[in-house]
Amino acid sequence: MAVTAAYTRAVVVEKQANPSTEYFVLPALKAMGCRVERRGFDDLPPADSLAGALVVLVRYAPSGWVELLSRVRPQLGGLVFFMDDDVLDVSASRGVRLKYRWRLWKLAARRKGWLQRHRAGLWVSTPYLQQKYAAWNPTLTLPAALPPEVDDTTALRRIFYHGTASHAAEIRWLQGVILPLLDREPRLHFEITGSGEVVRRYARHPRVAVIHPMPWPAYLGFTALAGRHVGLAPQLPSAFNAARSHTKFFDITRSGAVGVYAADSACAAVVEHGQDGLLVPMDPAAWAEAIATLAFDDAGRARMLAHAQRKAEALSHG
Repeated sequence: MAVTAAYTRAVVVEKQANPSTEYFVLPALKAMGCRVERRGFDDLPPADSLAGALVVLVRYAPSGWVELLSRVRPQLGGLVFFMDDDVLDVSASRGVRLKYRWRLWKLAARRKGWLQRHRAGLWVSTPYLQQKYAAWNPTLTLPAALPPEVDDTTALRRIFYHGTASHAAEIRWLQGVILPLLDREPRLHFEITGSGEVVRRYARHPRVAVIHPMPWPAYLGFTALAGRHVGLAPQLPSAFNAARSHTKFFDITRSGAVGVYAADSACAAVVEHGQDGLLVPMDPAAWAEAIATLAFDDAGRARMLAHAQRKAEALSHG
């Protein structure tokens, strides 16, 4: 992409963090040497703060920004609309769900005339879009590969908790352990099963994967996939939990991981601390420390996994 205009500051307007911004817009602005400020649809800045800035609308032109930019357009350094789908032509989305087409019209297609009246530049992602909108003299903006989260991806560790609706209390309790731990340790990722409340509690974190509940045969195949390191089995005291068995030990071991188990849980009856898992009191700080230590102790984890696999085999045969 060749951009000759000199800008020192860009304001990127996006619905939320998204691949369009990450793959196309940010690399282009970085190549231009711009300092970037990212804002959501409702995150409107003071009008005078936009003076001299390049404002880039990613895919959509929401009403609040349209009103603001209409007032301050003469003070802007520049205005650009970026699209990586044909969002300005509703007819191009025939066959797509009506609700989505309505959103395209409301946030993009009906703004085409407004964009042109306010002399917005057009950045597009493909030669097809460049040719279709040739009268607008669009700039072809090619994607760039994203840098890895960490320099060495082999340093990443996956923690997981596969609970069900009957583990709601433990899911709530773990939130206070896992989210601060992820914030502190960028090499950790967390996988949890659930929907609804689980999504609301956990999915905001970029290194949490919320897995939708699945039938048992599918779950067996899913947990056979490699790449899990530490499994969690918290257990809070309750009449319901008093009747639980130690099947979490089998689930975690079958996944190729080593478990952190509640010290007073059903699993404590079969797990030997430090030999085939860790038994930890239900204290958030103690759990965070145990998880982090176990996740990065590769030799110790391999030794404990071997013991756990032998024990699981022995328990299965009485």
